[in-house]
Amino acid sequence: MSSESPDNGVSRRTLYVAGAGIFVIALIIVIAGVAMRTGDAAVLRERADKQAVQTVTVIAPGKAGATTTLDLPGRLEAYTRASIYARVSGYLKSWKVDIGTPVKVGQLLAEIETPDLDQQLLQARADLASAQANAALAGSTAKRWQTLVGSDSVSRQEVEEKVGDFTTKQSIVNAAQANVDRFLAMKSFARIVAPFSGVVTARSTDVGALINAGGGTGPELFVISDTRKLRVYVSVPQNYVALIKRGTAARLSVPENPGKFYAAAVESSSQAINIASGGMLIQLAVDNTNADLLPGGFANVSLDLPGSTEALSIPPSALIFDKAGLRVATVGPDSKVTLKTVTIARDFGKFIELASGLAASDRVIENPADGIMNGELVRVAATAEAKAVDAKAALPEASGSDERGKK
Repeated sequence: MSSESPDNGVSRRTLYVAGAGIFVIALIIVIAGVAMRTGDAAVLRERADKQAVQTVTVIAPGKAGATTTLDLPGRLEAYTRASIYARVSGYLKSWKVDIGTPVKVGQLLAEIETPDLDQQLLQARADLASAQANAALAGSTAKRWQTLVGSDSVSRQEVEEKVGDFTTKQSIVNAAQANVDRFLAMKSFARIVAPFSGVVTARSTDVGALINAGGGTGPELFVISDTRKLRVYVSVPQNYVALIKRGTAARLSVPENPGKFYAAAVESSSQAINIASGGMLIQLAVDNTNADLLPGGFANVSLDLPGSTEALSIPPSALIFDKAGLRVATVGPDSKVTLKTVTIARDFGKFIELASGLAASDRVIENPADGIMNGELVRVAATAEAKAVDAKAALPEASGSDERGKK
């Protein structure tokens, strides 16, 4: 038994040492786990705090500048346009020009057969011949009676009657001649000619068609347009009426010629506000000698308006409109939001010109979130310009450290 006691003693000590080691290792694992969990909780809290603070992008209010541009839709019209109607009734004998044909003033467009008018002209000429014969007879009779009055063969009263009859017959001749001239003038309208030089933009008739005389009661036979110069009609909102004067410069662009602009100028205005549109109609003139612009088409008109160098401008996305009115969210030095009430002077679409409520040094939130409040803490996102400046500022230090390292 004495020989086994040392072995048993060594075995127990070994077990104690192993158990203590296992306990220490377990304790270390527990402590490490608790520490890791504590660190993860801190990281999570930090992330949650960062996400709770809203990140915003700020911009500085811009200057409106000495001139601003107002973009409005416009309508192109021929500078001179005439609808050609028939002045006499009949049947279309022939037409000489089709749509798109350039014509000169007085050029023949079409001819009309007028059988009814021809007969009326023949009758008028016959009436004239009869009246002329009656007047000639009355004239010779009056002369004879005037020669007889000296011999007391006829009374003066009878002579005056004969002279009066001649005067009446002569008036009938004049009336008949005027009637003939009227029919001749009507006959001249059987030839339809161009009233001015231009282009045929419409033809609404054909050979053999029944033509009814009248002005504007039926479809026009032709439409002649002078497209060498065009009128541009634009409805300007009432807010900008006072800024647009005669001679104001403008630029035009049309969908069929992208990237190309045409110079125009304001010629006149209606000097009245249209009740339906709330704008004033202005007329511009644009040269079209190259026939690039089409009458009746749409055009985008950019008007150059005088601006205020003191006025501030912001993008439309920076505006907040709620029950408190029209406001802008700004960020102070303490990174807290301040809502400022502003007044709009003019809306140019791409930017808003403000009349009051904002200072040039304010940092404006470009796209404020819904429900943003006064005093709310925000984080200002670094802009690309700021990052570029920081990187540029860091370059000399980096290059210096490199040189020192090389030395």
